[in-house]
Amino acid sequence: MSKRGVVTDYGGEELYKGDLVAYAARQGNRVRMADAIVDKVTARLVDGRLRPMLRISPTGVESGFTKRRSLRREWISAEHVRLIVPDVTGERDQ
Repeated sequence: MSKRGVVTDYGGEELYKGDLVAYAARQGNRVRMADAIVDKVTARLVDGRLRPMLRISPTGVESGFTKRRSLRREWISAEHVRLIVPDVTGERDQ
């Protein structure tokens, strides 16, 4: 059981701004694995349930042979996200 108010990945690791994560991204009819840096961590009320959400900035490192068109920020659910490296940007030390 996790602590109240903390957003975690599916393995139970806490997620914060500046973490490098891997997530499943759709492109057309396919799903690929992509890396991204967490920009914002929050929770939203969706259909009466509080759902953890992440705003992420893709790094461009991903599976597949077709390149991503843009590296725009995206909102994703934290359900299928896995922490790779905590605090890549060094923002938590300040």
